[in-house]
Amino acid sequence: MAQKKTNDVDYSMQEKIMALYELQKIDSAIDEINKIKGELPLEVQDLEDELAGLNTRIENVNAEIEELNSLTRQRKREVDQAQIMIGNYKEQQNNVRNNREYDAITKEIEYQELEIELAEKRLKEYAAQMKGKKAVIEETNNLVRERTIDYNAKKSELDSIEAETASQVAELTAKAEKAKAPIDERLLAAYNRIRSNVRNGLAVVTISRDACGGCFNRIPPQRQSDIRQGKKLIVCEYCGRILVNE
Repeated sequence: MAQKKTNDVDYSMQEKIMALYELQKIDSAIDEINKIKGELPLEVQDLEDELAGLNTRIENVNAEIEELNSLTRQRKREVDQAQIMIGNYKEQQNNVRNNREYDAITKEIEYQELEIELAEKRLKEYAAQMKGKKAVIEETNNLVRERTIDYNAKKSELDSIEAETASQVAELTAKAEKAKAPIDERLLAAYNRIRSNVRNGLAVVTISRDACGGCFNRIPPQRQSDIRQGKKLIVCEYCGRILVNE
């Protein structure tokens, strides 16, 4: 039976299955090392995401405060302008020629006074809003400081573990690459898919006491015989793991 060519070398199915089993042992060793990290990688990532979100919140609130500052300056200019106009109108009242002109100027003064009253009302609203937003900034900054302390501690712990295991992981990764040589892309893709779908990362298991080493369901004698011959890839009909002869 013709075998698929991998890296310009013809490998039998039995050799490919053996390579898969060797790769599984290496990947399991890497998994054991990664277990030392526990939930640290996820915790570090969660804290990074939370800090990014908090800093974005601070930026957004600061932008809102700047907008309120801009509106405050605008309203204060309007008050100053209205006061100047009131002063001008009052001077004009001293030189009116009749009651009609006097009443018209009086209405302009009243209008400007209403504009000042409205602007001052808005200024009080802006001040109240800024006070609330500054409180949000202070609260968020406190939270950032707390989360940064947590992040630095967990990141330091994770970095320490990775530094201690780096050489071992590098060595195992090199072995894994070597073990992949006889395995064609289709089999490797199937192996990776099974690994990602099972809790313990075991995609390739041996038969133990006539049962699947992954789910412990019984393997029929004829199927065990086929597995021992190694002429074709056989998976457990219950859990889908690749079965090999020990």
